[in-house]
Amino acid sequence: MKVAVVYNRDSKSVINLFGIPNQEKIGLKTIRRILDALKSGGHQAVAIEGDKELVDKLEQFMPRVLRGENPGMVFNLSYGIQGQARYTHVPSILEMVGIPYVGSGPLAHSLALDKVVSKIIFSQHGIPTPEFAVLKERGFDPPELDYPLIVKPKNEAVSFGIRIVRNLKELREAADNIFNKFSQPVLVERYVAGREINVGLIGNSPVEVLPAAEINFGRTGPKIYRYEDKTGTSNRSIRVHCPARLSKAQLEKAQKIARDAFSALGCFDCARVDMRLDHEGRLYVLEVNSLPSLGEHGSYTHAAKAAGLDYAALVNRLVDVASARYFGTPHPPEIPRKIQDPGRFVFSYITQRRDRIEKRLREWIRLSSRTSDPVGLREARKKFEVVLEQLGLAPQEELSNEHSAWTWQTKKGLDAGTLLVLHLDVPIPRESPVEAFRLEPEWLYGEGVGISRAPLVMLEFALQSIRAQRQLRNRRLGVLFYIDEGRDALYSKEVIRRAAARAKQVIVLRPGIAGDCFIHQRRGQRKYALHIEGRPRRMGQAIKQPEALLWFGEKLGAISKLASRKDRLSVAAVDVKVVGFPLLVPHRIDATLLMSYLDAKKADGLEKRIREALGKNVVRWDLKIVSDRPPMKDRLANKQLAKAILQTAAEWEIDIQSESSAWPSVGGLVTGKTAVICGLGPMARNLYTPHECVKRISLIQRTLLLAQLLLRADGA
Repeated sequence: MKVAVVYNRDSKSVINLFGIPNQEKIGLKTIRRILDALKSGGHQAVAIEGDKELVDKLEQFMPRVLRGENPGMVFNLSYGIQGQARYTHVPSILEMVGIPYVGSGPLAHSLALDKVVSKIIFSQHGIPTPEFAVLKERGFDPPELDYPLIVKPKNEAVSFGIRIVRNLKELREAADNIFNKFSQPVLVERYVAGREINVGLIGNSPVEVLPAAEINFGRTGPKIYRYEDKTGTSNRSIRVHCPARLSKAQLEKAQKIARDAFSALGCFDCARVDMRLDHEGRLYVLEVNSLPSLGEHGSYTHAAKAAGLDYAALVNRLVDVASARYFGTPHPPEIPRKIQDPGRFVFSYITQRRDRIEKRLREWIRLSSRTSDPVGLREARKKFEVVLEQLGLAPQEELSNEHSAWTWQTKKGLDAGTLLVLHLDVPIPRESPVEAFRLEPEWLYGEGVGISRAPLVMLEFALQSIRAQRQLRNRRLGVLFYIDEGRDALYSKEVIRRAAARAKQVIVLRPGIAGDCFIHQRRGQRKYALHIEGRPRRMGQAIKQPEALLWFGEKLGAISKLASRKDRLSVAAVDVKVVGFPLLVPHRIDATLLMSYLDAKKADGLEKRIREALGKNVVRWDLKIVSDRPPMKDRLANKQLAKAILQTAAEWEIDIQSESSAWPSVGGLVTGKTAVICGLGPMARNLYTPHECVKRISLIQRTLLLAQLLLRADGA
């Protein structure tokens, strides 16, 4: 499980420094010990300061989860930064954003921190506590309590401002000090002479009571536990004896009082109840610490050790009891290797490897392999072939051409099975700046992350999850990868056609589109090169032939009007280059025209009308077709495959829809009775731009979906 240890120590990252600042600090050594303990328990742990950046940092560390997957957890050590009820600040934020955490909720913390309210609650529940009074301002009337008295701030912890007073003069001095330093009312209670007993608790329903501990104050100084004692600056030795020397009756009474106080304040997971045992053997609750110290010398850790829990066991036990409270089981179970349900195994395998998946994506983004980069493409091919070898696949030379497309297959072969198709090249210009991997809470950025890299990682981990069950080699499965997507698959298309004809179904791992959609139908696309050659002329020179650039603009306007939404035809110029001699108007134009179509015959008709629009005997022009990517039509086989995808996604509560697209893909090369679906890769946006990114949760969802589809595929 991912566990974030949230604490407050040095950070003042707030919008404004406003209100009473926190004076409690947790030791760095304690934070390190807790992190080490969590890691030894098999958790992935990080430490995060509980400031205004907390939500963003948690969202990066523990992203959204899938149905059935337990979220990460916060190990809360936060005392807050400033203001009132500081213990409640981080738990309240966690409640709001929906992150489980170890420890009590905001209500219990607020009640425990307000010593007056907690004592009122104790009295209402019949829990013994010393008589008390509240001093609200200077010039107070003396309380009707017998000296000596204990004076402390109403809303502070770790013994800030605590003092024994023996007369009215000392009372006023102590109260004035609290008014000045803490700006809050003063709690005055009867001092109970006797022994200090601390009782730690752990768990919920029923809560477990740890062995009672006794605080030994030594021979010098007041018999109270001051802040200076806790921080080691009092020059006296305070010792913890655990278990405390109590009679059986006293121990049982202390345990019952501790349970009652824990329950009365509504605490969760852990707390420490501080009591006094007077000379007549009577116990009184002083306060409940809802965030007990986990320092190695604290009474809570001493009590845990006496109960048989070393430090690592205590820390992991706290995670376990919080897990039990949230998830109903102390240990969210990992699916065993020999589980009967392969689908659950796949789910567990993939969701437990989120960090590895994102790390692998980072590695792929670091490897640049643009369409025009033969060295990068060669390295990408080597890297991906290592992946396929490790998965137990073997190359199929018959369905490869050794320069642009390669097919690998399982031991059982590809025939009548599933063919997965993806490309290694990133089809962006060579001169474009390199975009490094970047992670945000909801999105993953990087060069080619959507169009190439995320599908590669998705395929790798989906197949790994099946191979881990020893079910991959006996499935009819092939993987075809090519490196000329940026050239419209000009050199690989024949290999793709032949390989697809051998398969029962083809899944093209192109990115999903907005709305969490995959693609059941794509338009085709024709790319034309239009060359226009006019006569060079000076500006303002009158000749019979029109200026080439003006003529082109006029014709382009006429051509754009030939598009038809009804016939699903569109045409546009996507690249225009002009050439002219110095001091002369441009006379040569080279333009790239793109035509999007669904029906080839209608595309032929549109091409004819384009040529007619260009006309004759005015300006010399030449129109040549550069590439033709056929449409991926919505056939019956495609609908059946799309239905299977939607059903599988619904079972795992993955939001996904089926949609058509105006952009082409190699899915159009699949013909006959072979089913084909495209866009099953992670949902992406801003493709082919420096801001290209994939949805973080979608990478996990689509990996799981692909693996589940392959498990259910016929021909296995």
